[in-house]
Amino acid sequence: MCARLLHETEKEVTSLLSDLIRIDTTNPPGNETLAARFLAETLTKEGLKCEVIESGPGRGNIITRIKGDDKKPSLMLLSHLDVVPAIEEEWSVHPFSGLVKGGFVWGRGALDMKSFVAIEAMVMKLLVRNRVKPKGDIIFAATADEERGGNSGVGWLVENHPEKIKADYVINEGAGESFPTNGKHVFTIQTVEKGVNWLRIRAKGSPGHGSIPGVADNAVLRMAEVARRLGTHRPEIVLVSIVKQFLKGLAESKTAPWNLLNRILEDPSKADKVLDEMAKKEKSIAELIRAMLRITIAPTIIKGGVKENIIPSECEGVFDCRILQGQTTDDLLNEVKAVIAGVDLTKLSFEFIESGVASESRSDTPLYKMIEKTLKEFEPNCSVVPYMLTGGTDSKFLRDVGSICYGFHPLKTDMPLNEFWKLVHGIDERISVQNLVFGVSVLYRVVEEFMT
Repeated sequence: MCARLLHETEKEVTSLLSDLIRIDTTNPPGNETLAARFLAETLTKEGLKCEVIESGPGRGNIITRIKGDDKKPSLMLLSHLDVVPAIEEEWSVHPFSGLVKGGFVWGRGALDMKSFVAIEAMVMKLLVRNRVKPKGDIIFAATADEERGGNSGVGWLVENHPEKIKADYVINEGAGESFPTNGKHVFTIQTVEKGVNWLRIRAKGSPGHGSIPGVADNAVLRMAEVARRLGTHRPEIVLVSIVKQFLKGLAESKTAPWNLLNRILEDPSKADKVLDEMAKKEKSIAELIRAMLRITIAPTIIKGGVKENIIPSECEGVFDCRILQGQTTDDLLNEVKAVIAGVDLTKLSFEFIESGVASESRSDTPLYKMIEKTLKEFEPNCSVVPYMLTGGTDSKFLRDVGSICYGFHPLKTDMPLNEFWKLVHGIDERISVQNLVFGVSVLYRVVEEFMT
């Protein structure tokens, strides 16, 4: 069968996504069981046997599979059901309406990642309807809690039901979108994601009356200085191999602003100057690349004080830190302490809420080659590059137990990149119906070809 867009799936996958968005799975608290049961009902109608497994009340995960004959490796289509919060007053539509308007499906999770839940579910439906006989198991898993670390979702399943979620290969979120350059698309396949480390720092002081601030030692001021120093610090640039490949792929267009990336490849020490120039036209992409080149440390939560007229003796801050391949939590902590050494480390304490190193899957595999081949069938003029995600996904749990995981949600970027990147976790999140069809078409082709 030749590669073709499956336009006949448009109405069904659009409706499926709208229905999923209308099920509010904001995490916290999650309530993913409602969405898991909805999917189970949908997939059971196709003859698939579904399990909804809860890690706790309301924290549902759905798993089903099409059995193969073990002549090929197993493949899991993985997605998550939870979404980040949305403030209704900030949106132009209700964030949980699933509204279809102007050729787009609107709502929280439209990009991250209920669209991919719908795409992967649609692929499973088509495999059954077309009586595809895979040579290895094809597993569908839509899970809880990814947006808060995955410990009540994939992490819990790996610990408690490893046989249900074990797979040789995994296709998950984390990349797949294209970077339009000089009239062609550069598609990404995520093979690496930075290590997620959430660091809590507590500052100590001594209390006093707010009307005489000089007699006390204000912990809020100490934490404010910690946050200022860490939030404005730019650690040393480290150009790892996968980022070098990614930059080369973008620079090949030889058009502005992508041609600027050659200067980074020639001399990484000049990267910040180059990216400052690039940011004048493509700020979001410039900052994305900047985050690929170093440890990042972002203040995200500050808590302190008990009463309006008491100088606080304690204040804490939480910092979202991401580290590169080859870096450790000790490297990170040493970096942090060096930056804030002048704030009096004796009055600071450090605790990792979550810690981890970068996770990686090799790209020299039959599945990676199949994804690359399929994309070029649908977009003959495209190129494909490996990609490092600056965020984190549930792939980290599965890479730890031996799965080869790729972030690949096929999507042709159909709006300015600066606008696109603002939508993920942002206001008026939406995905085009055209991209739903593209995603189903490409992924179905990959799975069918790879597994038969």
